[in-house]
Amino acid sequence: MRRVLVLAMLALALPLAAWADGIDLENLHGSISISNAGISSVGSQLHSFNGIVADPGHSLGSVTFSTGALLSGSILNGGTFSDVGSSFVVIGKGPQVPHKGTIFSGAFVGPVAWTLVASSGQSLTYTLSGTIAGTLWNGHFVTGTTTQTIYSVKGQITQGIGHIRMGDTQFTTPEPGTLGLLGTGLVAIAGMLRRKFAANA
Repeated sequence: MRRVLVLAMLALALPLAAWADGIDLENLHGSISISNAGISSVGSQLHSFNGIVADPGHSLGSVTFSTGALLSGSILNGGTFSDVGSSFVVIGKGPQVPHKGTIFSGAFVGPVAWTLVASSGQSLTYTLSGTIAGTLWNGHFVTGTTTQTIYSVKGQITQGIGHIRMGDTQFTTPEPGTLGLLGTGLVAIAGMLRRKFAANA
C-alpha cells in the first residue's frame, strides 16, 4: 500500500515539475534592418532565461528573428508583416542556460504587427509583436508570443535602420498535460501490480 501511495504522489507531482510556468526570455540590444521585403535582426543578446540573468557585460546567448514582406500599412507609420519565410531562433551559451546551442528554433505564425507607439520630434519607438511556434532543444513543440521594442529616428528608419531596446518572449508549454497522462498510467500499473502481489500472497 505504501508503494502505491508513493507512486501516486510522484504521478501527481510530475505535471507540476515540468515547465509549470512556461518559459520567459528577455533579449537586449542589437539592430534590425527593415524594408518592404521584411524585417531581420542581428546582434541581440539573450539577457535572461526564466529569471536567470546574465552577469553584467555578458549574455546567455542570442536571439534572432525575421519576418516576411510588408502586407499593409507603412514602415514609418506602422503596419503588418507576413509570417511567410519568417524565423525566430534562440541560441544559448554558458553554464547558466539549460542547453548550449539552439534553445528554440521556430517562426512567426500569422501576421506580425509593426506598431508606432511613440513619436517625439525625430525619435520613434515601435513594437514588433506576434505569435511564434517551434521546437525546443529537447524536442518539445511550443507556442508563444514575442514583443520587441525598437527605437529609431526618422532619418534612420527611412534608410531601414532600427535598434532593439528590449524584447520579451514567453512560451507556453503543453507538457504538464502529457505528463499527467503518464502519471495516471503509473498509478494504474501500480494498482495492477499491487493486486497481483496480493493474489500471490
